[in-house]
Formats: sequence, C-alpha cells, structure tokens
Amino acid sequence: MPDPHQTPALPVTFRPSRTRAVLLTAGAAIFVVITTVAMLLEQLSPGERVSFVFTAALLFAVLLLLSRPKVVADETGVTVVNIAGKRHLEWAEILQVNLRPGDPWVFLNLSDGTSLPALGIQPGIAKQRAIEDARALRALAEARSVRDPEQHQG
Repeated sequence: MPDPHQTPALPVTFRPSRTRAVLLTAGAAIFVVITTVAMLLEQLSPGERVSFVFTAALLFAVLLLLSRPKVVADETGVTVVNIAGKRHLEWAEILQVNLRPGDPWVFLNLSDGTSLPALGIQPGIAKQRAIEDARALRALAEARSVRDPEQHQG
C-alpha cells in the first residue's frame, strides 16, 4: 500500500504564501497611500513630507518583516526562518513535527528537549495548505531521521 504522505523532493520551501501576499500587498498600498497624501497636502513642509514617507516606509518594513517566515528543508536539514531569527537544524535534531488544532503554527520538538516554533507553516488564511505542509515536513523528518538506522539502508 503506498504511503499517503509521500515526501517531497528536496530542497523544498514551506511558507504561508497567502498571508505573505496579503502582508506585502497591504504594505505596498499603505506606503503608496501615505506617500501620496504627503505629496498632495500643500500645507506640509518638506520635513513633514519626509516624516510621512519615513513613517510609510517603516510600516512597510514591519509588514515585510512579518512576511519573512519560511521553513526550508534540504539534504542537510531544516532551516527555520522566523520573524527575527534563523536557525538551521540537522535532521536528527527534529524528533517531532506538531500542528495541533488551534496551534498558530507548527512546533518542532527537538532532541535537546526544547520546542521551536516554525512560523513558515501556519494555518491562518490557508488551513488545508498548512496541514499538508506539516504532514510533508513530518514525513521528511521521519524519513531522514537517524534514530532508526535500518530506515536508511536501501
């Protein structure tokens, strides 16, 4: 019987594409609107216009940062890129991939006893896609685990 959770070809990148599209579109729209308003308001001084544009750029940068999360799986392991950090894990370090009902994103249970949130797989806008991505990452982690050496003999 074939495995219902076939592992994807490596390298593979998981990211919340719809959420990213919404954030980047909103960021660009906010930047354009605030900049346009700043240029159209005749009573603003040049310094005030610059502060409007700077504020718009800052808001866009925040939304850009929020759109950063991804999970990249390759032959060497998994790289988790979250909002403010990036961490590479060897396959053997990942004991379990969890996405329980109500979780905001995937959690990776690690061999050092900690849990690492992987914001690159989140069910926010695309719940079914997040479930499929979590299953794919789980299948990859299980297939590449060195906990059972017989799995790697072919």
